Amino acid sequence: MTIEATARAHPNMALVKYWGKRDEQLMLPSTGSLSMTLDEFPTTTTVRLRTDGGPDVLELNGVVAGGDAAARVTRFLDLVRERAGSEARAIVRSRNEVPTGAGLASSASGFAALATAASAVYELPQDTTSRSRLARRGSGSACRSIIDRMAVWHAGTDDESSYAERIDAPELAMVVVVLDSGRKKVSSREAMRLTAATSPFAAAWRESTARTLEDMLAACREGDVTRIGELAEVNALRMHAVIQSTSPSVRYLSGRSLDVFDGIESLRADGIGVWGTADAGPNVVAITRPADAAAVAEALTSHGEVRVVRPGPGARLLEDPADAVPAATAGSEAR
Repeated sequence: MTIEATARAHPNMALVKYWGKRDEQLMLPSTGSLSMTLDEFPTTTTVRLRTDGGPDVLELNGVVAGGDAAARVTRFLDLVRERAGSEARAIVRSRNEVPTGAGLASSASGFAALATAASAVYELPQDTTSRSRLARRGSGSACRSIIDRMAVWHAGTDDESSYAERIDAPELAMVVVVLDSGRKKVSSREAMRLTAATSPFAAAWRESTARTLEDMLAACREGDVTRIGELAEVNALRMHAVIQSTSPSVRYLSGRSLDVFDGIESLRADGIGVWGTADAGPNVVAITRPADAAAVAEALTSHGEVRVVRPGPGARLLEDPADAVPAATAGSEAR
C-alpha cells in the first residue's frame, strides 16, 4: 500500500437541498439534491498509514482532535479498512479553510478529501462514482464535493445507487455573505433527525423537494438562470421553514440573515438577477450571473464579510509532497 496521500476538496452549495435521511447507517437521503462545487474554502487532508501499531489520530487545523470529530473519522476509516481488507490505522491531518460547523459545508469538503486520500492509501477504487459513494458514508453532502462544478445526487435505494454525478448547467456565480463563522448550536445531523421525528410538514417537504429537483434539472438543461435562482430561493426558504417547525424549534437563520434576503430582494427590484439561499446556518449566499457578481458583492458588503465564488473542481489527489498537511505541534490537543 501507499504510505501517504494528500487530497483537496471544496465545499458545495446546494441549489436543491438535502435535508433528511431514509437510512442513517448507509446515509441514504430522503430526496435527491443538486449543488455547485465552489472554487474557494478548500479542505486539504493527508492520510498517512501507521507502521507503529498506534491508534487512529485526527489532527485538525494543527491541533490533535478528540471527541466526536475523532470518533467520526475512525468510524469512516473502519469502513475503508473493511472494504480494503486492512487493519492498518492512520494519522489524518486536515486543514480547513472554511469555518467548521458554521453552515458552509465544512463536513462536505472534509469527508470528500478524506475519502479521496483514504481511497489512495488503502487502494480502493478511485473513480468518481466509487469515491462519491464512499464520501457519502462520512457526510451525505460530501458525495457532491467529489464532483466538478455542478452535481446531482441521486437519492437511490441502496448503497450502490446513491451517488453524485456531474451535470451541465449555465455559468453561475455566488456571493457568500459570512455573518457568523462560529459553530452552530444544533448540528445538521441532529436537526435532520428532529425534523423527521417531530415536524408535521416533513412529508410535504420531501414531496415538494422531489418535484423541485426535477424542475431544477430541466432549468439547468435549458440554461435558464432566472428559473434556477427562483427554484433555489424557494427551496431554501422551505427547508428553513420545516426546520423551524420542529419541536423544540430549531432556527438557523438570524435577523441578520433575513436582512440579507431583504437586500437580495431589493436588488431584484432594481433589475439585477440575484436570488438567495442558505444551508443549515446563518450565512446567506446570493446566486447570480458572473457579470453581476461584483455589483451584488458591493451591495451586500454592509451586511458582513463577502466572498465571490464560482464553480470549482471536484476532490482530487495532490501529487506535490509540499502540499501534504504538516504534523500538529507536539503537545497540541483540542480543548
